[in-house]
Amino acid sequence: MMDGIKIVCFYGPESTGKSTLAARLASEFRTEWVPEVAREMVTTNAFSVDDILQIGRAQTARVFEKLKSANRLLICDTDLITTQIYSRHYLGQVPEELVRLEQKVVYDHYFLFDVDVPWIADGLRDQGSRPQRAHMLHLFERELNSRGISFERVTGSYEQREEFVRRALKQLLATS
Repeated sequence: MMDGIKIVCFYGPESTGKSTLAARLASEFRTEWVPEVAREMVTTNAFSVDDILQIGRAQTARVFEKLKSANRLLICDTDLITTQIYSRHYLGQVPEELVRLEQKVVYDHYFLFDVDVPWIADGLRDQGSRPQRAHMLHLFERELNSRGISFERVTGSYEQREEFVRRALKQLLATS
């Protein structure tokens, strides 16, 4: 995408520590991170196809914006596969434009965050039961597998997750 910048995606169901870890590691690595833009745009899970398209466009634009000031690494808290998963979940459909937007950003590495940490309600999150969380994790993993995208699974306590991802990012940067 941009010469010398590795783009990584923190990927997986809600309430698995992605956002907190993205912000923390971006600071540690002195680089940029891309938050889940949907959180800036919606206040409930009752949204329309137009809303999901605006979210997809804004998420993609934010990646390109942050690439301009990233330092060797750009950490993304979500991607357009995630937007498609939630579009299918809440709206029963995936607009073709989301599929096209997905193709605009190529990630160098995916981290799939497991649901083995406590679920924390925040007003938007609504997939908190064990069966719901397991089902969503399955959907996220299935989408990566169906696209042939390799990933590393992130498990354990928040501290274990942070150490695992930190080591993986250092290794990724060492090979560039």
